[in-house]
Amino acid sequence: MTDGNSRLSNLHAAFLQHLADGYEHTLRDADEHLAEHFRLTPAERAQLLPSGQQGIFKNRIAWARTYLKKAALLESPKRGVFKLTARGAQVLASNPARIDMKFLEQFPEYLVFKEISRPGKDTEQSTEDVSPQATPEEAIELAYQGLREQLAQELLARILSCSPTFFEQLVVELLVKMGYGGSRKDAG
Repeated sequence: MTDGNSRLSNLHAAFLQHLADGYEHTLRDADEHLAEHFRLTPAERAQLLPSGQQGIFKNRIAWARTYLKKAALLESPKRGVFKLTARGAQVLASNPARIDMKFLEQFPEYLVFKEISRPGKDTEQSTEDVSPQATPEEAIELAYQGLREQLAQELLARILSCSPTFFEQLVVELLVKMGYGGSRKDAG
């Protein structure tokens, strides 16, 4: 699902449409229905977040459910079960071109949720390049990868600015810390 952002661009609308029958549904129902709706292959459904802990598709469905619930377009009558609300039915009846997080901002409950979960200003600057379609886990992983890359570049720049003697000592120290060469005296 490398082009997952474009293929799943209207996931929120498809999710609501799945609930249009008025019955209660589980996340597993939604997972199966939406995978068919978007014609995902088994390989695409099996793709994991960079952390390797959860599938990308399941994560996106779970967050779509959270966002729709926070906008009061769906409700959870019991744990793991949800259904369309009257507001959700009105939204579907209006047949919007797309339902995304920008669309959900018209609902005060969603704005309250968004304000509460807004990161601090320092964090916000480090996640500027994150896609608006990315889930919080994906945003965190991308920010983490960006910070690691920045740290590696800074470290390399500092090492390159040092003397050859310092570099030699650094390599010896690294080899000793990794368990190669015995002691500093033997490794040197």
